[in-house]
Amino acid sequence: MMLAQQFAAYSAWRTQLAEGIAGFQGWLVDNELADAQSEMRVGHLLERLREDRLNVAFVAEFSRGKSELINAIFFADYGDRMLPTSAGRTTMCPTELLYDPEHPPRIELLPIQTRAANSSVSEYKRFPEQWQIVPLDIDSPDAMQLALRHVSESMRVSPETATRLGFQVNDGDDAGFHIGEDGQVEIPRWRHAIINFPHPLLKQGLVILDTPGLNAIGTEPELTLSLLPNAHAVLFILAADTGVTQSDLAVWRDHIGDGGASKRGRMVVMNKIDGLWDELKTPEEIEAEIERQVASCAGILDLPPTQIFPVSAQKGLVAKINSDGALLEKSRLAELEFALSNELIPAKQEIVRDNTESEFDDELRRVRGLLDARVASLREQLSELNELRGKNAGVVEYMMGKVRVEKEEFESGLQRYYAVRSVFSTLTNNLFSHLGVDALRQLTQTTRDAMLEATFSKTLSDAMVNFFRCIRDAVAKSNAEIHEILSMMDAVYKRFSVEHGLKLGSPAPFSLLRYEREIDRLERWCDTHLNTMSSLATIAKKNLTQKFFEEVALQVRRAFEHANRDAEVWLRAIMAPMETQVREHQIQLKRRLESIKRIHQATDTLEDRIAELANVEKALLQQTHALEQVAGEVRRLLSPESLSWQQAA
Repeated sequence: MMLAQQFAAYSAWRTQLAEGIAGFQGWLVDNELADAQSEMRVGHLLERLREDRLNVAFVAEFSRGKSELINAIFFADYGDRMLPTSAGRTTMCPTELLYDPEHPPRIELLPIQTRAANSSVSEYKRFPEQWQIVPLDIDSPDAMQLALRHVSESMRVSPETATRLGFQVNDGDDAGFHIGEDGQVEIPRWRHAIINFPHPLLKQGLVILDTPGLNAIGTEPELTLSLLPNAHAVLFILAADTGVTQSDLAVWRDHIGDGGASKRGRMVVMNKIDGLWDELKTPEEIEAEIERQVASCAGILDLPPTQIFPVSAQKGLVAKINSDGALLEKSRLAELEFALSNELIPAKQEIVRDNTESEFDDELRRVRGLLDARVASLREQLSELNELRGKNAGVVEYMMGKVRVEKEEFESGLQRYYAVRSVFSTLTNNLFSHLGVDALRQLTQTTRDAMLEATFSKTLSDAMVNFFRCIRDAVAKSNAEIHEILSMMDAVYKRFSVEHGLKLGSPAPFSLLRYEREIDRLERWCDTHLNTMSSLATIAKKNLTQKFFEEVALQVRRAFEHANRDAEVWLRAIMAPMETQVREHQIQLKRRLESIKRIHQATDTLEDRIAELANVEKALLQQTHALEQVAGEVRRLLSPESLSWQQAA
């Protein structure tokens, strides 16, 4: 199965899963089993599924056939090239291809001048007035080709302006932006481009990131620190005739390789093998030459040869459009697609499955516990009423007194519950004092002041080191608070389960490990790109400080913001089962007491009340069975057997 078909299968699975969870949510509402907390959690889960994206990044120096490879893999069914291809540079700025139904087909272009401000591209996405809009006429291929050429536009500015915008200007032949004979420097006209196009794959959530070459890739911090590391797959493209050039190697080492081949979803494509198809050579000689080039690339990049994929994107595109099976096989495009689909789709689907399963199971446990508590309480009422058969009024009074004492004991125990809530609130405040963005904002300002006031390079270096030291200390203290909250709630769950028969299970765990790893990654990047002897010696203090806060501190803040949101969801989830069970237990105790009172006062006959409760029990059991059926469909979709790549197999 080709990647496009595999992704379509994944998208269909995700849609079915969302429909199943929406059906579960509707059933809860219809059966009056939903509360504000559960509606928020399930709503958040559905929103995540709706907004799920599969991000694939293509990285290469110019003239490596990157745009043609994108066309061949994803858009051959369109019957023509979606992205323009020509000799030289066709992509001057990072370009995202996606589909947003809230906007018409168009190209959004962020002017390069915005780099003068200390704001990221993602922040500018909240201000649409900062972007220039170019409409896309999807019914006219010629008009589309013309519109798409905007991503290739450049402009000439003074060396001072180029430097101020973050471009490295030099007079040599190495990588960088060069001063021309007119004394000007050619730079991209746009900082970022977003192409909103209603292609079926893009509609299903595929996002393609087309990146510029080395000269531009190193100047946009969000690309190297966020977009590329967070892509589900990165395809690094070489040319078969040139192999690994010095600029290719620089891009690989600085932005993709990240220490070797272990990182999932990183693949190397050796494109343009059709340039090696020599009619004067035998197929065996051509194959041997391709294999030698693969081995050479693998050795330079320190990869196993199996991670180098020789292809001809151009011939593969032609073969798909013309349904030429022999040419498609010769292009080897199918081998790359097979490897990419086996690498990409299962990894992405497992992440979505695991995240959805944990959230759904928590909510399912809450509802099951609620229904089980109602059934248990009802059966206790039935048992008490059955014991009253044939008994005199004194026995009824005794039973009423017994339930009243039980109710009073539970209400007395509620004082412990309120005390737990108070301690819980204190520990929560402690957690957010360490993990919250207010403390981070203060640390950021202190670090910025220290760097701007620094006289020596060592002071600058120490300020960056101290920033991460403080960040790690804050995360360590946050982990300690999380452990204390978890230990306290575990003890309280067990105590209320034993003393009052509440069905609470174990509190949901929580970890900041993923954010610790993200901070590790950011610190490594800082240590290899900013906090080095070379950078400290050659980059002006003001510029280095700006790069640190624009490239590193901003990403740390995002990690803290995401950690805050996850912690808030966890804190609500860990307290919600207890709140629900306590409230339900109070209601059931009150009903038991009222039931016996009515028998005592002869307002109801004993047999009528027993029959009434038996009918309620029957309805509850039917409700429990219906819950299992509704949840069973979601559980089926979350089972490993339902995953799309296994279905494809």
